Amino acid sequence: MNKNAKIYVAGHRGLVGSAILRTLQREGYTNLIYKTSKELDLRNPAQVDAFFQAEEIEYVFLAAAKVGGIVANNEYPADFIRDNLMIQTNVIDSAYRYGVKKLLFLGSTCIYPKMAPQPLKEEYLLTGELEPTNEPYAIAKIAGIKMCQSYNRQYGTKYISAMPTNLYGENDNFDLHTSHVLPALIRKFHEAKETNAAFVEVWGTGTPKREFLYADDLADACLFLMKNYEGDDIVNIGVGEDLPIGELAEKVKEVVGFQGDIRFDTSKPDGTPRKLVDVTRINSLGWKATTSLDEGLQKAYDWFLQNELVKQ
Repeated sequence: MNKNAKIYVAGHRGLVGSAILRTLQREGYTNLIYKTSKELDLRNPAQVDAFFQAEEIEYVFLAAAKVGGIVANNEYPADFIRDNLMIQTNVIDSAYRYGVKKLLFLGSTCIYPKMAPQPLKEEYLLTGELEPTNEPYAIAKIAGIKMCQSYNRQYGTKYISAMPTNLYGENDNFDLHTSHVLPALIRKFHEAKETNAAFVEVWGTGTPKREFLYADDLADACLFLMKNYEGDDIVNIGVGEDLPIGELAEKVKEVVGFQGDIRFDTSKPDGTPRKLVDVTRINSLGWKATTSLDEGLQKAYDWFLQNELVKQ
């Protein structure tokens, strides 16, 4: 992938896409294409077809998706399965029809069975039942993986699929109704600090364990895979270690500087008991995450203070 190759970053305003865009720019790639959802609705096949026909794109990072936490997945299951199936189907098919050299599809670790052994190995895909709260989203992502593999088999394309663990960082979604756990905790603790609240309420028991990868590390891994990996096998991207949600809440509390207590609302769902990915495959290819959770949390909170609060 030379520095002036025409590269399309789908979803460039999101947490993942913006990190990929920053990484490509930092690495000296100059011919980058990106469109807002108002300029190009990836759910619309005619728009996507016309875009690929006009642009003559060589490489695609498919980071566009409808994403959200437990609350959003619970309330909008039809939106999650429909929008994600439409986005990835349109982009992957147009990429094939207009001669894209290579495409990287981004999935999620929720593709793995709810009760799969830990850590999650790539071969556990389709070996058991999914977590019910995000099953529609997971099924859409599994369809994307199978679509990439099928196009490779039938058409000889070079489409690869990466499965990142829980992500956080710049351009995260801090909306308490639709966000994932880490940005939600940052907002909760910040608002509690500002109002001198006595406590912060955290969903669930605090015992489920989660792994967190800084978005810029993921972007670095995506570029690494685009340059160094070919094949049908999916590739996990993570740090290889996790911690309980209760411990995460303590870390966020410390970074934000909140002085009150943490209370757990055990009437709310915990989700999957544990979600740690096995990173043997990507480590053996020569890539490892470099941002510690403590360093990443400070960066994420700094970004929140400088950018998110301006919207209010």
